[in-house]
Amino acid sequence: MNTTVQIKRRFCGPPESGNGGYVCGLIGEALADTATVRLFLPPPLEKDLTLQLVDGEAQLLDGEKLVGKGWVEALDVQCPPIPSFDEAVEAAGYCSGFEQHPFPGCFVCGPDRANGDGLRIFPGHLMDSKVVAAPWVPDASLKTEAGNGVIDPVFIWSALDCTSAFPMLPAGEGKALVLGQMGVHIIGEVKVDERCVMLGWPIKQEGKKHFSASAVIGEDGSVVAMAKATWIEVAAASFQS
Repeated sequence: MNTTVQIKRRFCGPPESGNGGYVCGLIGEALADTATVRLFLPPPLEKDLTLQLVDGEAQLLDGEKLVGKGWVEALDVQCPPIPSFDEAVEAAGYCSGFEQHPFPGCFVCGPDRANGDGLRIFPGHLMDSKVVAAPWVPDASLKTEAGNGVIDPVFIWSALDCTSAFPMLPAGEGKALVLGQMGVHIIGEVKVDERCVMLGWPIKQEGKKHFSASAVIGEDGSVVAMAKATWIEVAAASFQS
């Protein structure tokens, strides 16, 4: 089965390519509530792409070029202790992205994005912890087409994406992380205007590869979704317009 999709400019990460979590979500939600997606190319914006389901895998193609591939795979992640919403608000005040951000227009974590446009998730470290946290209150522009007040799962993938980057951000100007692979397990739903807590934490680093995890915590304190991500350290200038 083939479907034509476009990544709207609103959903950028770097200025001229799609936010990695959003694009992984487009691929992953075509499969199951638990899926892993690997990106091979910067996803192009405002261009007809083909989403193809073949033998239990999903592929996103730009003509003959493979942008990303997804498959069903169990996710083994354990969530750290969950802070309160107020603690997440306090942690967000220390987000390093306010001082230095390689992609300030990023749909998820860009400080240049306005309310109702970007997700405006700004993870900062909890006190005496390697874990980062941020509040997230999704707006009505993110709901499913069914109009029942439930957030489209592609935006859960998006939120999990950048949140998992902030515990691993490389020190020094001119450096950035881009998403290589992301596995997500969606357990529940997020509603419009729900006061969620985003959590991100490091796993390990191998040279320029960084491994981390993240979670969406619902207003009732339950884990709504979890993710494990592989990030690649790059020169930010290579993704600038």
